[in-house]
Amino acid sequence: MRIVVALGGNALLHRGERPDAAVQRSNIDRVATALAALAHEHELVVTHGNGPQIGLLAVESETDPALSAPYPLDLLGAQTQGMIGSLLARTLHDALPGRRIAALVTHTLVRTDDPAFDRPTKFVGQVYSRGRARELARERGWCIAQDGTGWRRVVPSPSPERILETDTIHDLLALGALVICAGGGGIPVTTDRDCGALSGVEAVVDKDLTAALLAEDLKADFLLILTDVPCVYEHYGSPDQRPVPDATPADLRHGRFPDGSMGPKTEAAARFVERTGGLAAIGALDAAYEIVHGRSGTLVRPDLTGG
Repeated sequence: MRIVVALGGNALLHRGERPDAAVQRSNIDRVATALAALAHEHELVVTHGNGPQIGLLAVESETDPALSAPYPLDLLGAQTQGMIGSLLARTLHDALPGRRIAALVTHTLVRTDDPAFDRPTKFVGQVYSRGRARELARERGWCIAQDGTGWRRVVPSPSPERILETDTIHDLLALGALVICAGGGGIPVTTDRDCGALSGVEAVVDKDLTAALLAEDLKADFLLILTDVPCVYEHYGSPDQRPVPDATPADLRHGRFPDGSMGPKTEAAARFVERTGGLAAIGALDAAYEIVHGRSGTLVRPDLTGG
């Protein structure tokens, strides 16, 4: 079975942890353990988030006195693809002896007129207190929004239109490689109508929506979205919270999940299932094997009733 796995950015850097390289190297072992069990039985394509990492690089770039201007988000996204891709490739190389592992820098085409550019919703970087977040917003011109009990920077998150390296990923899979690609949703680019030249844009594409598009293009059988909660919950964080073990795309869309957290995950799962008739699931990293085998997480399946 061909599975596209979308790892949350918190797989390497958990909420509240110091963003040190040693911390991320330590956390990567959990990822390798979870994925290796699947890779022994299935063909894997692994994507990953980069919210904490790109936020860290953005702060460093903004405060570096050697720079005349901060690095744009597309180039910072490319840096995170290299860093996280290397960590994943090295650890999976050790966990899967003899398996070909390829980490590919990947670009995602977006539209210049995407309404997301006027409504930033994508969380990046670390969590701040409300007061500190407001200070940073004034100092650096950031948009901020509440994320749980804290506050974080938000940036535009345009919808992915096409992954430019899809054919290369096909070729690598044909060679038997486990492919790490589309990190952080892919490096966001637009194309010139006249000459086709690519230009980076100041945005972060949602990695779950990119993973759904990639899974569709690769004719994957299963889209597995791994995060830091065991499953999808209705009314998450409220006294009425309840788990959703099984859902159709229509069920998920009626749930009205938050834009900055579970919303893109449920939308990605719904899109993949609707467009392909395949299966998707959302759940915790450590339960990846159990999720694929129907023993954990939220399974998203086609509506077989036609209603």
